Amino acid sequence: MATPKHLTKPLRCLAFVLDPACSLALSGAVANLLLVKPNIMTKYHTVFITIASLLTFSIGAAAADQSGPSAADQVQVTEAVRSFFVAAATDDLAKFRAVTTPDFYAFDAGGRFTSDALMDLIKAAHAAGKVYVWTVNEPEVHIAADIAWITYANRGSIEDASGTKEVSWLESAVLQKEKGMWRIRFFHSTRVPEKK
Repeated sequence: MATPKHLTKPLRCLAFVLDPACSLALSGAVANLLLVKPNIMTKYHTVFITIASLLTFSIGAAAADQSGPSAADQVQVTEAVRSFFVAAATDDLAKFRAVTTPDFYAFDAGGRFTSDALMDLIKAAHAAGKVYVWTVNEPEVHIAADIAWITYANRGSIEDASGTKEVSWLESAVLQKEKGMWRIRFFHSTRVPEKK
């Protein structure tokens, strides 16, 4: 049995049901069945039900795709950065490695550092009597599949024998989700110049 002309385009689109142009063609065919040719409704009842189901599914799938990242993932990304700072502040290399990927690197203090090199730099500063306080403020988290990036203001301080000095940095990090856990793959820090 030949397919009626008014159903040819929608049936070709079934394989591409998530394509907006095809969804429009499907909805046009459904309207045509309901409004223009009511006697066809009984003859092509199965086709109508299939098209209506696929149209409903495609609208639901498109809406789900546009919902964005979960709030839980956004919190986990921010907490990964906070854990990164806790590990650095306490010279905890194991914790630092747990929140960074094996290929982690950072642009900080005018150089490029691997995780071990960055921790060595921080440990040397601690040994010289410096105490750092780092905080994550106003985080903006963006997630695309298993990659996330975060930007934030780090308002903290550096304490040494001369006293405590408030310092701010503008920072960003790229994270990757591995086995359900967000880990930092890249970190960048720029110190905000002091106001004069």
